Amino acid sequence: MIDLHTHTKVSDGTDSPSQLLNKALAQGISTLALTDHDTIGGWEEAISHLRPGIELVLGSEISCQTNDGVSVHMLGLLFDKDFSPLQDVLTQTRENRHGRMERIIGKMNAAGIDISMSDVLAQLSDGATLGRPHLADALVAKKVVASREEAFAELLHNSSAHYVAHYSPTPEEVIRLIKQAGGVAIIAHPFASLRGRIISSESFAPMVEAGLDGIEVSHRDQTVEQRALLNQIARDFDLTQTGSSDYHGTGKLNQLAEFTTDPDEWEKLESRANARRVLRI
Repeated sequence: MIDLHTHTKVSDGTDSPSQLLNKALAQGISTLALTDHDTIGGWEEAISHLRPGIELVLGSEISCQTNDGVSVHMLGLLFDKDFSPLQDVLTQTRENRHGRMERIIGKMNAAGIDISMSDVLAQLSDGATLGRPHLADALVAKKVVASREEAFAELLHNSSAHYVAHYSPTPEEVIRLIKQAGGVAIIAHPFASLRGRIISSESFAPMVEAGLDGIEVSHRDQTVEQRALLNQIARDFDLTQTGSSDYHGTGKLNQLAEFTTDPDEWEKLESRANARRVLRI
């Protein structure tokens, strides 16, 4: 089984990279991608805990935003970690998350919700990429809500009065950087409408022109009808189609390998990187 989209506590998951690898092995996953948000901070631990029986694909889920303000997440896989222009964008995006969090907290305080930046930072592992899930966990700890799911449903969704947009490069800019770094670019859950505004079908053409390699078609946050449309778009543009769990540990309902990628599609995708960077023992 091939799962190309997972997270650890280095961003907003709950497992360490080593725990993630152990769970993936127990689940029978043969190829696993580590794609924490806007960081490669978990790569070293994952590499050091690699075991026979599983292949490791290193990457990151990179925050993007279209020119009209729609949030897009781009999975960059198999890129050269030493390509500084891409690392500079990841650093800038991570740093911006702190200012954004302070503005969200300010809006919540103005609405009478007792939460502070120190409450949120207490939920972070050392070096983790800050995100709204950590605010959700802080709200749970303060007993404002009962769960992460309730926090997002009631207070933290993209249409919430507390929502604040943050700096992100455009999808096309990120795709070009991933390709320049020798990797492959897959747009993650592009039609996940429950998360907020989504891109239109017409948005794919400029991303393909920039070098987009694939579409995450099979994902729990996309309906059967949305997957069928994405399947057609992928065929129209000759893009690879992936299926992934978007696993976050206990932070979300998603389970490892609940959606997977066909081996032929993965072979096609991997061949588009400029070097063989899948790690195995």
